[in-house]
Amino acid sequence: MAHQVLMPKWGLTMKTGKIARWLVAEGASLEAGQPLLEVETDKITNVVESPAGGVLFQIIAPAGEVVPVKQVIGIIADAGETPERVAGGEAPAAAAASTSAAPAAAAPAKDKKSGSVRAMPAARRVAKELGIDLATVTGTGPDGTITEKDVRAAAEKPAAAAPAAAPAAAPAAAPKAASGPQPGSIIPMAGIRQLIAANMQASLQNAAQLTVFVEADVTEMVALREAMLARNKKNPEYRLSYNDIIAYAVCRALLKHPIMNSTLQDDGIHVHEHVNLGVAVSLPDGLIVPNVKQADTYSLEDLKAKVRDAAGRARKGGLSMDEIGGGTFTISNVSMLGVDGFTPILNPPETGILGVGRVVEKPGIADGAVCIRKFMTLSLTFNHMVTDGGPAMTFLRALADMLEKPVRMLA
Repeated sequence: MAHQVLMPKWGLTMKTGKIARWLVAEGASLEAGQPLLEVETDKITNVVESPAGGVLFQIIAPAGEVVPVKQVIGIIADAGETPERVAGGEAPAAAAASTSAAPAAAAPAKDKKSGSVRAMPAARRVAKELGIDLATVTGTGPDGTITEKDVRAAAEKPAAAAPAAAPAAAPAAAPKAASGPQPGSIIPMAGIRQLIAANMQASLQNAAQLTVFVEADVTEMVALREAMLARNKKNPEYRLSYNDIIAYAVCRALLKHPIMNSTLQDDGIHVHEHVNLGVAVSLPDGLIVPNVKQADTYSLEDLKAKVRDAAGRARKGGLSMDEIGGGTFTISNVSMLGVDGFTPILNPPETGILGVGRVVEKPGIADGAVCIRKFMTLSLTFNHMVTDGGPAMTFLRALADMLEKPVRMLA
């Protein structure tokens, strides 16, 4: 009996997915639950497992193709079964030729179209952590794919002696170290950049977005952070940022103003019992928003640890789909870029997103006297389809009050 492989739908806002690469060649045998292909979205590259055992009879959507969710991308047949082929798929003969041309002990497998080394996501993550060049690793997985085990095995091998001329050749490679867009170049609107662009445009088209600002006197929040750092100075591993305190305050404020902790879905406005707090993390090739489930149930120290763990794994590519889906509110902090304020774009289907600017010193008034105080600009973008300006602004003012007088977070 033939089985259809469908483009999965991860999250309410996912419309399409890009086939990053197939991990099994057409015509090869496979087992149910075996890694079958990698799908790239604007948020993450994830492995899709085979829904059934048998033979990968046909690849309908080849690597590089963007496919709508729930669309058939491949056919799995029982051994010996020959179902009708779907027009547009790759020919089995080509796959067979590709398979026979690659002996098991060959050099690291390369993707024919992109020339990149084929490796499982876990293998790429471990290679980055251990400083292993995947081009030097021989894969033992399906179709020569490099596995995590292959990377760890390569790391245990003694490094080969470098040729004497290598040091002299190093300066010649220096010009290649430049990163980012180069003058005169053309950057293809493809991959993650294209998917992010589509989602941001869809966000603006499908929500009535309005942004409000407030300047908060955060002198006492700064003092609180300094006091906690001083109290833990004997622990060299202890860290506490303004964002940690803000994340905790946001959870407290959302519990008092639940309409801002809601999502707009097909059947109506879902007001959530707990806060699944998203934190925007910048990556070299885009942006990702992991979220901490039930963030409102954690203490400041525990929430800090949870957020930092999620952000760290986001940068290493170690997030699961559950960690980037199901968020109810997002924080986007640009203070490290020296920016005072901005208008963040909603992360649908969430109702609100908070923008956080830098802390600046300037004259203010305290106890009736002019003195130097510390200020921070907060910007709240909200969906006017879900709530009106009054409730949104009341939430933002309540949050600012908590940061101005941190003791209010305990009330």
